[in-house]
Amino acid sequence: MIKNQNKNQNQNNNQNNTKTVNSKSGEQYFYASPSSKDERHTLHVNLRGHDVNVQVSNGVFSSSRLDLGTSVLLKHAPKPPENGVFLDIGCGWGPIALSLGLESKNAEIFAIDVNERAIELSEVNAKNAGLKNIHTEIAQNALENEKLEHIDLIWSNPPIRVGKEVLHEILLTWIPRLNVKGKAYLVVQKNLGADSLIPWLTKNLGDNFNVMKFASSKGYRVIEIVRNN
Repeated sequence: MIKNQNKNQNQNNNQNNTKTVNSKSGEQYFYASPSSKDERHTLHVNLRGHDVNVQVSNGVFSSSRLDLGTSVLLKHAPKPPENGVFLDIGCGWGPIALSLGLESKNAEIFAIDVNERAIELSEVNAKNAGLKNIHTEIAQNALENEKLEHIDLIWSNPPIRVGKEVLHEILLTWIPRLNVKGKAYLVVQKNLGADSLIPWLTKNLGDNFNVMKFASSKGYRVIEIVRNN
C-alpha cells in the first residue's frame, strides 16, 4: 500500500511542479535533481540555542535563510526525548534535523527529502556539526527503511505548496508509523490551510490519534499529533 502511495505521490509531484518556485533561483525546491548551479555559501544560524554554521545552495527550500515557519517550529516544539527514532520530513538543508541531533544525541534522526541536493547539504551540515546520529535519505528510499516503520517523533515543516493531494499522501504515509505515545509536530502557515488541516487529520488518522493546535506565532500554527494506541 505504501509503495502505491509513493507512486501516486511522485505522479502528483510532477503535476504540481509548476506551482511552487524557489524564490532565489526560480526553480521548484521539490525537484529531485535541481538544474540550477550548485553555488554554496555559509549561513550562521541559531538552532534552539545552538550556534551553527551551515552550507546552503540554490534549488533547495529556503536557500538563503532560516525559514520563518521552521523558526516558529523550533521555538515552540517541546524538548524531544533523549533517545528514539526521529524523522524530519522535507528536511531541506537540515535545520530541523540538526536541532534534533544537537538536543538528543542518543537518538537516531532521519532527514528525508525528494531533493537530492537538499539531502547532500543536510549530510554535509550534520558532518560539519559533528553529529553522527543524523541519517539522510531520499524520501522514496526511506519508505523501505525498516527503522522507519516505528517512529517515536516527527518534526516537520511539510511542503505545503506541492498541493493538497500530495501533502495529504505524505502525511498519511508517515504519521501512522508513529509508535504508541509517539508525537508529531508540524508547522503550517495559517493562510495556507493550517486550521483546515487539523480537522482533516483528525478525521483521516482516526481514533488512535489526537490532533490539536499546539502553538501559534507570526501567522503560523504548530500542530501536535499524538498516537494513543
